[in-house]
Amino acid sequence: MAPFRSHVQTIEDLRGPAGRLEALLNTGHPDALYAALVAHPHPLGGGTMHNKVVYHAAKAFSYFGLPTLRFNFRGTGLSEGAHDDGRGEIDDVHAALDWLAARFNLPILFAGFSFGSNVGLRACCGDARVRGLVGLGLPVRAAGRDYRYDFLPACGPVPKLFISGDHDEFSPRGTLEAYLVSASQPRDIIFVEGADHFFAGIPSSPEPKLDVMSAALRTWIAAHFGLTPPA
Repeated sequence: MAPFRSHVQTIEDLRGPAGRLEALLNTGHPDALYAALVAHPHPLGGGTMHNKVVYHAAKAFSYFGLPTLRFNFRGTGLSEGAHDDGRGEIDDVHAALDWLAARFNLPILFAGFSFGSNVGLRACCGDARVRGLVGLGLPVRAAGRDYRYDFLPACGPVPKLFISGDHDEFSPRGTLEAYLVSASQPRDIIFVEGADHFFAGIPSSPEPKLDVMSAALRTWIAAHFGLTPPA
């Protein structure tokens, strides 16, 4: 039997309140126990579903054979509509969750990067379909925008993972930790040494840290959900 390989498909029927959302699906293994959703960073800063952190997060889920959906928020790439400062984007995440639930009828694991983590966690917290939450590079203040996390206690007892660089220019470590400890257990908080917001290196440690982030995500998935790569 040939080893499992996921394939990437263009999705044409994902629609949100503002219209069609451009999306890609890593197909996953037919016996997958979960599906996954990954959300991208701020569109006004050039964020799309092709961002390196988003791509590596999607690969981490796909490593376990999970069907994994990436999409562009409204007004980004070929997605219809216009950017809505994080308000309508919450509805875009809801639309993606609905699409995954209808397509696969599986519990869902969510990961978002930067803006996508804040918006996506807001959308997913309290949704019974979502069984795991991942925030990558959660911003506190970026490009004049402030991000708050007072909603975290409402996320409930689902496993949560937060990974940030210890030199993230948009998230002072002490400030971010003060927000994250409000999230209920189980929660894991990881600061990647020598990494900036994008998990790139810093001058004193210039090598990229995306592999470190990906490995931490895979370890968390295996530990909390009992998953192993399909044969």
